[in-house]
Amino acid sequence: MTDEINDIIIRAKEGNQIAFSRLLDRFWNDVYGFQLKRTENENDAEDITIQTFSKAFDKIETFDDRFSFKTWLITISKNIHIDLVRKRKKSLLDSQRNDDAIKGVHDDALSMEDQLIQEQNLADLLRDIKSLKPHYQEVINLRYFNELSYADIAEKLNEPINNIKVKILRAKKLLAEIIRNRR
Repeated sequence: MTDEINDIIIRAKEGNQIAFSRLLDRFWNDVYGFQLKRTENENDAEDITIQTFSKAFDKIETFDDRFSFKTWLITISKNIHIDLVRKRKKSLLDSQRNDDAIKGVHDDALSMEDQLIQEQNLADLLRDIKSLKPHYQEVINLRYFNELSYADIAEKLNEPINNIKVKILRAKKLLAEIIRNRR
C-alpha cells in the first residue's frame, strides 16, 4: 500500500471527512466493478457498493494496515452481497409459503386501520426528513421521492457524482439515527 493511501486512512480513522471522500473516490470503481460482475445488475451493484463504504467508514478503526485496503473493502462487499442473496432467498421461500397458505382470492386493498397506520408512518418520516439539514433533505427528496438516479442528481445540483453518493449515504445514516432516537 502506498504511503499516500496510508496517510489518507490514518486521517479517515481520525474522522477527517475529506479523507473519507478521497478513499471513496479512489476505491469506488474497484468495489463497484467487483459487484457488477457478481450481481450483473447496476442497481444492486451500486447499492451494495454504497453499503460497503458505509460499513467500512463505520468500522475504519478496525482496519489493519498490514493488509490491503482494497482487499478489505472487497471482503466487506462480498459479505454484504452474500447477506443480500440469503435475505432474498429467505424472502422468496416465505413468499411461496404464504402463497400456498392463502390459496384464495387476494385483496390488495388496505383496511381502514392499515391505511391510517401507513399515513401516520409517512407523516412521521416526512417530519424526520425535515429535521435534516437542507442539503440532506434535498438529496433524499431527489433520490427517493423524485426517483432520480445519482447521475441525474449530480447534474441537477451541479456536483460530482461521488459527492452526491456521500451526501445520500450520510443523509440516510442521519435519518436512521433520528428514527432510532424517536422510538
